[in-house]
Amino acid sequence: MKFDHDLTGKVAVVTGAGGVLCSDFASLLAENGAKVALLDLNLEAAQAATDKITAKGGIAKAFKVNCLEKESLEETKAAVLSEFGKVDILINGAGGNNPKGTTDDEFYTDESAKEGVKSFFELDKSGIEFVLHLNYMGTLLPTQVFAPLMIGKDGVIINISSMNAFRPLTKIPAYSAAKSSVSNLTQWLATYFAKAGIRVNAIAPGFFVTKQNKDLLFNADGTPTPRTHKILNATPMGRFGEASELGGTLMWLVDNKASSFVTGVVVPVDGGFSAYSGV
Repeated sequence: MKFDHDLTGKVAVVTGAGGVLCSDFASLLAENGAKVALLDLNLEAAQAATDKITAKGGIAKAFKVNCLEKESLEETKAAVLSEFGKVDILINGAGGNNPKGTTDDEFYTDESAKEGVKSFFELDKSGIEFVLHLNYMGTLLPTQVFAPLMIGKDGVIINISSMNAFRPLTKIPAYSAAKSSVSNLTQWLATYFAKAGIRVNAIAPGFFVTKQNKDLLFNADGTPTPRTHKILNATPMGRFGEASELGGTLMWLVDNKASSFVTGVVVPVDGGFSAYSGV
């Protein structure tokens, strides 16, 4: 069977579209014929990604939205409908971490008790809550707002999970828990909408260099941190992924012909990280 992934006539909404990965998703959807609404709290970043799409002949428009406020989402939905008339695909890409939910140490030792070291015990409640809300509610609320437009119309929802959902990584307990919740919500939604004509799946990227994790992976002078060495040693393919390498999985999942019987799955795209035991 041959699949060309023709999305002509489809309208896709991408949240977090100003980021590295989701701007790439938006561009790929447009290249394959979809009209794309790029949603982001940072309108400037979303507009920059939109300009790149339209410069190549794609159809796209940027919208400012707060994915944690339903009123903001409802206003944006009305604007998207005014511009494009419908929604067929929702990519829930809004998410991220916060330094207040990140420890300085990987393991609790005598050094952890020293002044100036942020151990588990010094994690900030507001920072943890922000990460949990951003990732979980930032997926749930856009789905509540946009999914009604897709009922009975072969709609597709793609959530963005993470390797953290398979195995929690050191230092980032809030983010790990948040992405686990996204995977769980994906399965719940897939079941809930199974008879309503909406498929719900998730992509779990392995390690890609983005604006959010750059400081964890590289020192100020550009040299790799010890954490980077550990990641690459635990990745059988021995390198970070490129944003474009998520595209094939995205296009498979949004194509109602290629993945018509696929719903409720979380697909790792990780260079083998989740399969490797370390020996």
